Amino acid sequence: MITNPASRWDAADYAANAAFVPALGAPVVELLDPRRGERILDIGCGDGVLTERLVAAGAEVVGIDASPEMIAAARAKGLDARVADAQALGFNGAFDAAFSNAALHWMLDCHAVAAGVFRTLRPGGRFVGEMGGEGNVATIWAAVRAELARRGHAARAQDTHWYPSVEAFVTVYTAAGFVDVEARLIPRPTTLPAGVAGWVRTFRHGLMDADGIPADEQAEIADAVERACEPVLLRPDGTWIADYVRLRFSMRKS
Repeated sequence: MITNPASRWDAADYAANAAFVPALGAPVVELLDPRRGERILDIGCGDGVLTERLVAAGAEVVGIDASPEMIAAARAKGLDARVADAQALGFNGAFDAAFSNAALHWMLDCHAVAAGVFRTLRPGGRFVGEMGGEGNVATIWAAVRAELARRGHAARAQDTHWYPSVEAFVTVYTAAGFVDVEARLIPRPTTLPAGVAGWVRTFRHGLMDADGIPADEQAEIADAVERACEPVLLRPDGTWIADYVRLRFSMRKS
């Protein structure tokens, strides 16, 4: 399995600092409109919070995620959750629908994901989801990169996320064979319960671990990034926000 080194998770930390991610995914579940008896693949299911909602609607759901820790948390909820790489899906025509929330931007081989989802669906099957889009958390990522450079840490040659424009996203999924591909960018400033420093600890620690940055320095980096973002992301009432931009999409297999 070839996974993005930035996509490493601590299930308890994610539940504490990133519960807003599945909470804000409710509109995507509504767009999917899960139906009783249909088989749905939840791609990047994480700890299974939204997977539970699909099951509650009466669907037969399989959740996949590259993180064994997150899959363990999903299985603890009684879900059918499996460790798998969405860049190498092994299902063939097994599902009526596929769903993904806040996960596709971690998968750097976007063409492999698109082709795999296409193979996974039955004819007429639909794929609905949301991911980071062009401009997503640009302020935070710029501050992270600047702080790493200031400390002498080498920049990676390849970006750690795929935040596509609408045009780029539609091109990839149309090329995979999907039709009626609809996508739009949604700016969504999002309150951060643990501030920018907490966000960095949750969403960036995997890559800093992979780069050998010690835990105490990671904490210093998170605090420095928060200070750098304060003029833009700290509201007058003392709450922090992230400059999220989401790309919400739907399509079907002809």
